[in-house]
Amino acid sequence: MGSLNSTFEKSTGGEGSHSPRWTLTRFSLLVALGAAFGTFLRASLSLAYPHPEQGWPWATFFINLAGSFILGWLLESLVLSGTDTGWRRTVRLMCGTGVLGGFTTYSTYVLEVEKLARAGVPWLGVAYALVSLLLGVGAAGAGIAAATALVGRGLRAGSPAGVDEEAGR
Repeated sequence: MGSLNSTFEKSTGGEGSHSPRWTLTRFSLLVALGAAFGTFLRASLSLAYPHPEQGWPWATFFINLAGSFILGWLLESLVLSGTDTGWRRTVRLMCGTGVLGGFTTYSTYVLEVEKLARAGVPWLGVAYALVSLLLGVGAAGAGIAAATALVGRGLRAGSPAGVDEEAGR
């Protein structure tokens, strides 16, 4: 396993292209910008679609399922299209880690399970927790399968794979 500096050198195209500090700052800004947007979107949907105290938290449920599907599709598409460099890394960090990390919400999910238990419907809290987890994993798997079918089909039809347009390789 290499040092942090060698990891940054490999990720940015070699020595001298960007300092490790600048690369880390740029990566952090991409994630932060994406997370701000994803969090705003999630909060807006949660406010637009509130749920009763003893009812299923539908907004968070659908947000997490949609986010799981999209993340599975996005990451598989990026893997199938080439190495994690250049524009692919930018998309992964900003959209995957940032937007979808801010959009999906484990903390709200856990809080809603606890609120359902406190509201006198612990069975609904347990059901919500289990169904969310199982369907979330299934949605991520469906996203991966969709990307494999769509992006993989494009690659099999002759699209170049593994070509980084920015680096010319």
